[in-house]
Amino acid sequence: MPVTHDLLHDLKLTKEEIQQKRTADPHLDALINKYSQADADVVKAETATSDAPSDDTLKKLKEKRLQVKDKIVEQLQARS
Repeated sequence: MPVTHDLLHDLKLTKEEIQQKRTADPHLDALINKYSQADADVVKAETATSDAPSDDTLKKLKEKRLQVKDKIVEQLQARS
């Protein structure tokens, strides 16, 4: 069963820390929202049965999610 990725765990941040950073940085907030949508798209594709996407489509969705995560990491490092 597919599950969403725990971005906070991957970034080694608490919910409070990321909320403070999101409040202080609108671009970071937008990136995290974009990541959440990309992750939801992956989970939806992984759980689809009758209209399941091709392996290539699923791979592209996962790559998009990873690209957004990389941008989040870059943004966090730039603000440090």
